Amino acid sequence: MTIRPGPRATPPTGWSRRERRALAALAETFVEGTPDVIERRVNLAAEAAVRGLDPTQLAQFRLVLRLLGTRLGTLLLTGRPRAFANLPISAREAVLRGWLGSPIGVLRAGAHAYRKLLTSIAYADPGESGANPLLAGMGYVRDEPPVTSELTPIEPTIVARASDVDQGPISLDADVVIVGSGAGGGVVAAALAEAGRSVVVLEAGPFVNEASMPSDELDGYIRLYLNRGLLSTWDGSVTLLAGSGVGGGTLVNWMTSIDAPLEVRREWATEHGLDGFDGAEWDADIATVSGELAIQPSAPIPPKDSAIVRGSAVLGWEAGSTMRDGGPCDDCGTCSFGCRRGSKRSGLRVHLARAHAAGARIVPRVRVLRVLVEGGRAVGVAGLAVVVGEAGEPIPLAPGSVEVRTRPIEVRAEQVVLTAGALRTPAIVEASGFSHPAAGRHLRIHPVPVVAGMFDESIDAWRGPLQSVRSIQFVTGDTNRNGYVIESAPGHPGLIALALPWTGRARHGELMSRARTFGPFIAVTRDGGEGTVRLTRAGRVRLDYRLDRRGIATLRHALQTEARLARAAGANEILALGAPGAFFDARAHGSSAERAFEAFVDGLASFDFGPNRGTVFSAHQMGSLRMGASARDHAADERGHVRRDTGGAVVPGLYVADTSTFPTGLGVNPMLTVMAMARRVSRTILAEG
Repeated sequence: MTIRPGPRATPPTGWSRRERRALAALAETFVEGTPDVIERRVNLAAEAAVRGLDPTQLAQFRLVLRLLGTRLGTLLLTGRPRAFANLPISAREAVLRGWLGSPIGVLRAGAHAYRKLLTSIAYADPGESGANPLLAGMGYVRDEPPVTSELTPIEPTIVARASDVDQGPISLDADVVIVGSGAGGGVVAAALAEAGRSVVVLEAGPFVNEASMPSDELDGYIRLYLNRGLLSTWDGSVTLLAGSGVGGGTLVNWMTSIDAPLEVRREWATEHGLDGFDGAEWDADIATVSGELAIQPSAPIPPKDSAIVRGSAVLGWEAGSTMRDGGPCDDCGTCSFGCRRGSKRSGLRVHLARAHAAGARIVPRVRVLRVLVEGGRAVGVAGLAVVVGEAGEPIPLAPGSVEVRTRPIEVRAEQVVLTAGALRTPAIVEASGFSHPAAGRHLRIHPVPVVAGMFDESIDAWRGPLQSVRSIQFVTGDTNRNGYVIESAPGHPGLIALALPWTGRARHGELMSRARTFGPFIAVTRDGGEGTVRLTRAGRVRLDYRLDRRGIATLRHALQTEARLARAAGANEILALGAPGAFFDARAHGSSAERAFEAFVDGLASFDFGPNRGTVFSAHQMGSLRMGASARDHAADERGHVRRDTGGAVVPGLYVADTSTFPTGLGVNPMLTVMAMARRVSRTILAEG
């Protein structure tokens, strides 16, 4: 196997020797490494923290390091009167175990932040030479997809180059400006451009052509994910994955294409007043986008998905092929880092490509800060354009700085469409001064619990089609819980390392060495509680989320289901992920294994899903600017107009067409639903433009 070298890891500017030494001690305690390797991890982690964390969080992150660098600080934090780096490994491990399980929420959250960052980097980084021994030790062989020779025809519009003579504010004009280029933004852009409108699409992330897509996990997180893959709720209790780049989530998603369940659409129609969602209008939109994406079942079925088929057959549960927008591709598991072979029907291949062909200008690396309003009407947007060099990379403010040069930009347009996603669209609305109290509220995230079945044979979850099979046996909820869909998780080493419980360096390393045998089962749960999206003082986005009673009951029920599925599929060891998690080993119980397994499953009914206790992931964010007929608690109306206030008045010329519009959680992967929603909103825009 050839592993390409990882990114350069330069020392962070402004970090003291004390901070770096403490961070190195933490890195070495979580995952063993040589001094050179540990230094590299420190550099990568420091840069990731500076770029990915809010300044308030970064200040706390570094304060703990400074305290750990002193005898007094370590005494206060650990009860041990020696600097943390001077403690033996066994003592450091004991300290970290105490923090990770601490009853003090803030201490526990901070410890898990270091754990996730440092374990993930240790395994996601291919290494400076492209030979990370940890990857070789676990038998990790990444698929090497062929690179397409037919690149997407999109030529991005670069508005801020370092070589430009004029370095002042940038001005653009269009009929319509679209903020965001993901699933919703691409559909709207294609519809409007093909109708003859002058369209500008602004994207905060970079444009990456398919031949230049990342080839390793760390590079993928750095270039194509929000917050460099470090996105989470403010308390760190839910790890979130969201795409960032021209194409948005369509670049990195797992391609699972499922229509919104009929019962959900009926609820949206009857309880939220969204006419047409449970009838012919919706059916026509879904048929159109399904055809555009050429969705089809995956073949063949890789081992991680075969386990779902096998276990479901034993249990008598439903299981079926997953419809995907990946074409006939069946031999690559790197789709979550972009599709180098050009098989994924992402925005680059479908809607954005059509929009560009019809004259739309697609402008990467522009962060929109607010909507421009004159006379009560939206007339454009204002933001910052990142200045790039000849190679298209951002220009730093100073040598070694992580801050980059920017230029102010305004795009004037008669119509403004927000498609920046459920985590960024409400922040733009808040910054623009609109006062509807529901804006930024009602965030839903599809909380996902995880069970790892450990099999006697190799599963290699990172290889082959990402998700080939799903079970909708439990998609309908009951009086005690919500519904969910069971799927597999195509994890690569960095994500696996982040997800696994850590009770000590040796035990974590032993689990990682067996990662080839893991069959990862996940449950995409419909709702689990509610959250908020708010701006911080630094202008970043703060996400808060709390599970409710039904949400916790749903996660526990899903863990039990996943455990039964893993056991029925042949797993002799089962790990429910959490801190510290729950473990079952059939061989340890001999002839009483099945009785012991039932006791294990019964115990999952009380699994602790408090903050930073049970492991929870989410790749779907929804509902933070939800649509509905009631002006009192819906920040957008039934056809996508953004409301100014609870009186029902809308902001003329301002629309929203992304997952933030969902009235509730969906319960299945949202790509088809948001595209159908965007078609609906596009008709509104065209009728009024």
